[in-house]
Amino acid sequence: MDRTKWPGRAVLPVAVPGIKYIVGAVFLTGLFFYLGWTVVGIVAAVFTLFAGYFFRDPDRQPPEGDDRLVSPADGRVIRVDRGVYKDYLPEECRKVSIFMNVFNVHVNRIPLDGVVEKVVYTPGRFMNASFDKASEFNERNALTLRTSKGTQFVVVQIAGLIARRIVNVARTGSRVYRGERFGMIQFGSRLDLYLPATCRIRVKTGDRTRAGETVIADMPSLPA
Repeated sequence: MDRTKWPGRAVLPVAVPGIKYIVGAVFLTGLFFYLGWTVVGIVAAVFTLFAGYFFRDPDRQPPEGDDRLVSPADGRVIRVDRGVYKDYLPEECRKVSIFMNVFNVHVNRIPLDGVVEKVVYTPGRFMNASFDKASEFNERNALTLRTSKGTQFVVVQIAGLIARRIVNVARTGSRVYRGERFGMIQFGSRLDLYLPATCRIRVKTGDRTRAGETVIADMPSLPA
């Protein structure tokens, strides 16, 4: 994890990747009003307010319990199923998909303590992220993690119809911690979790989640 790019606690109430957008919007708003372009200035001011809202980055407190895997994103659970997804895990697993709209907090967080074993970026399309096919065809970034108890799982950031920028600061070999910020998707989109088939899923389709706080599953340990 490159913590120089994303500190453990929010230094400002906005996400690091959004600072340049907010500063630029504030500068243009001031410039337009200075030049007397009132209407354009008002439009820029509205965009500035939206940028500040979109990139908000509140601190979160994970629940107690080392085996409680928390949500990587704010949003709504749109899929919970069981299947074989060889691109991510070698055996049958559980899949949980979380859709983020433009009004959600978009900072993504690590679901459970572990080591990043692999980071794979895949270019692709930008179809609506709520479609099932988005998992297969959209631009995405997959992190494979292994917990200290030997359990492997995958979290995948997926770009959507409007989202065109996936941010990830987690690096292969780095140790990461539950609730820690690791990236975001601009603007909106979806995250998929691929979990061991033996885990106990704690959410259902339609549930609302909060990144770093909502428990998605109880993770099993590998047999001794």
